Amino acid sequence: MPPSLRIALLVDPLTVLVKGGRHAAELAAELEARGHAVRVFGAPPSLLVSADTAPERPAGTGPDGFAIGGRSVLGFEPDVLVAYDALSPGAWVASRIARRRKVPLLLLEAGKLGGGSALRRALWAVGERLWGPYVRHTADALVALDPIARTQAVAEGFAPDRIEILPHGVDLERWRPGLSSERIFRHRILGRMLLHTGSLEPHSGCELLIQAFANTVGQRGDWSLVIAGSRHIPPRLVAAADRLGVSARVHFLRVTEAELPGLVSSCTLFAQPALDDRTGGLSLQRAMASGRPVLASDLPRLRFFMGEGEVGLTAAAGDVHAWTDTLRRAAAAPVARERWGRNGRKLAEQRFAWPRVAAAWEASMLSLRSTEAPDADVPLQAARAE
Repeated sequence: MPPSLRIALLVDPLTVLVKGGRHAAELAAELEARGHAVRVFGAPPSLLVSADTAPERPAGTGPDGFAIGGRSVLGFEPDVLVAYDALSPGAWVASRIARRRKVPLLLLEAGKLGGGSALRRALWAVGERLWGPYVRHTADALVALDPIARTQAVAEGFAPDRIEILPHGVDLERWRPGLSSERIFRHRILGRMLLHTGSLEPHSGCELLIQAFANTVGQRGDWSLVIAGSRHIPPRLVAAADRLGVSARVHFLRVTEAELPGLVSSCTLFAQPALDDRTGGLSLQRAMASGRPVLASDLPRLRFFMGEGEVGLTAAAGDVHAWTDTLRRAAAAPVARERWGRNGRKLAEQRFAWPRVAAAWEASMLSLRSTEAPDADVPLQAARAE
């Protein structure tokens, strides 16, 4: 049995708001279940998980769990430090503590999900200028959530041979086949359901999906399109459905995190029509865990999550004709849809189950603990000339 570790996870409110804090809370809970003492520092627990699904106190947090100050972390006496976003203030604090206590520092990079607004680009520029080189010099290893995040880390100067790709974990008990959704009955959603959840920003491709739906099964009475998000529904999407004459078959739902598993499990096809790699793969992972066949844009980030298995179909990003053809083919293949759903669940069990992902994190941490600290002249950064 591996030795128990004291693990400090450092985030900060800016990083949580930009990229979401669920990973830190869920990873903390999984590592605690494996016998480690875990504490999350840097952001209030209310920012780390949704109030819809969170316990009263997320695993790994405590009365001082929101303090970013190094003194609170030092009082915890961690054996390993994990910091989110290499250019964040939290990573800078973690680097200082790692040097002071001579403990390993493991960074996590999610990639620039959602692109980069002017504010976000400014924050990344400040981080790079003020502490980016210091963090790269101090950190022992970096975990990227997908190949796009890895490419970003390499571009920022991190040595490729010290980067490991570990996807976001998925709770396979929460996201599973066979669930039902009360929202379907409440909104009188009839027939087979094509579903998209997640970002509704322009880069999500929702307008393209509405067009492909209108060109195909939206002309029939036995299919419905559901577009669900946690925030307000953009008027441009409602206008698109009206303009294309399918408003009666398109349902826009504002849903809570707690309602999503039942909704996803109830769909016939799950669609991720992203226009570019600003869209992450978590919604796709959850759909596969729910045993649903998926349609996704043929993009590097989404291809990574679909793996080599036959879990659905892909279509060229931003190409309405390709999406129309792909949706038509999937809608006409019920036997294939069943097979894709089974394969997706199997893939989720093999690659995305939180216990498997947490075990890989644990192995990385134990490896860093058992390895002598690298020489100060061999940091986790690559020469800029490479």
